[in-house]
Amino acid sequence: QVQLVESGGGLVRAGGSLRLSCAASGSIFSSNAMGWYRQAPGKQRELVAVITSGGSTNYVDSVKGRFTISRDNAKNTVYLQMNTLKPEDTAVYYCNAAPRYGSWGQGTQVTVSS
Repeated sequence: QVQLVESGGGLVRAGGSLRLSCAASGSIFSSNAMGWYRQAPGKQRELVAVITSGGSTNYVDSVKGRFTISRDNAKNTVYLQMNTLKPEDTAVYYCNAAPRYGSWGQGTQVTVSS
């Protein structure tokens, strides 16, 4: 059974930083590209960052230059370093394989105040 546990969210002022972590079960992590997704109130969930099993990364334009995705294959963990946060980054953040596989975790709330 796939398990995804996100953590690291919180309340931060605009311009601040947060680092999200996602512990994933081996069945989903080992050979898959992993992604961070987010869902803002009233909006569809979107994929914002992807990292392949080999470490190649890609980002949605709105976070390029501010967010960095990384992974520790030994720990089955994927991270999202978020810098220069903006109020429009406010959302619940989730990790999953990319493309998505199985159920979502509980997510972690990120709130950026202006």
